[in-house]
Amino acid sequence: MTPAGSAEATRSLIERGLHDPATFRAALLEVPPAGRDRWVDAVLGVGDIPDDGPELPRGCVPYLPCSVDVLLRMVDQTPIRGSDVFVDVGSGLGRAAMLVHLLTGAGAIGLEIQPALALASRGLASRLGLSRVSSVDGDATKLTGCMTNGTVFFLYCPFGGDRLAKVLAALEPIARTRTIRICSVELPLPPCPWLTIQDRYPGDLVIHRSTLPGGAPAG
Repeated sequence: MTPAGSAEATRSLIERGLHDPATFRAALLEVPPAGRDRWVDAVLGVGDIPDDGPELPRGCVPYLPCSVDVLLRMVDQTPIRGSDVFVDVGSGLGRAAMLVHLLTGAGAIGLEIQPALALASRGLASRLGLSRVSSVDGDATKLTGCMTNGTVFFLYCPFGGDRLAKVLAALEPIARTRTIRICSVELPLPPCPWLTIQDRYPGDLVIHRSTLPGGAPAG
């Protein structure tokens, strides 16, 4: 089966609620690495990326999708399981959130400051029938602290400086209730006394784990 045919067949299974993480992973891994991003976009129905709107604050990076192979590595090395809740901070069209859910069964939430991108993300998830994937539009510096059920937080170069410091500060109270993981790609995190680096991987992926005494193990 060609990659295009494989993507169409996989999409059909998802829409009919007949997919499972193992089947989806197997189909993805049959695609050569150079074609995996296009294949995932075809499965999810991702078309042209909307232009960034005026809601994008100064200092925020325009929406750029993370590569599929980096996301695969993150899923395996974190690791992310079906019992986790994955929160993508700066989620754009929700591509990473949907992919992580399809690979693991984990619940996934995207936080996106641009309403048009968040709306498009909800449309994609709805058409695929992904009830455990949601997208919330709003400022991550105000929303992240509300994600009290999150266990894995993903940051792919969305912003730095004061905004990043506010997001990390909002995560500290959550880390006092459970161990959380923060996965960053192309985004060095500032020193944080309650975070330790679990490991570094190719593709500028760094996985951090919280170390607060009151945090219970996640998952």
